[in-house]
Amino acid sequence: VIRRWIVDHQRKTAFVIEHDFVMAAALSDKVVVYEGTPGKECTAKSPVGLVQGFNSFLRQLNVTFRRDPANHRPRVNKRGSLKDTEQKASGQLFTFDVDPEEEQQEAS
Repeated sequence: VIRRWIVDHQRKTAFVIEHDFVMAAALSDKVVVYEGTPGKECTAKSPVGLVQGFNSFLRQLNVTFRRDPANHRPRVNKRGSLKDTEQKASGQLFTFDVDPEEEQQEAS
């Protein structure tokens, strides 16, 4: 509702700071990922699509997420688990409802 109101009715772009993966995925079509040392220095990268941005962020943390089958919320995989290992090998550190190839075409 928030995204539709801002984009469709206001015809504006919004910069939203959100720390919840579910909310960020619902509100955003692009994200800005910061890299650096917490509390010391950071660099904001250019806006990228959700899949690329979330994977970049999770790669920095060395963490993978799966979707809970009951409520579809993100859950952190146990480090070294089969799911964690499979997702790291595939480069898809977070399971999305969007097709990464479709997002890549939209970014072009």
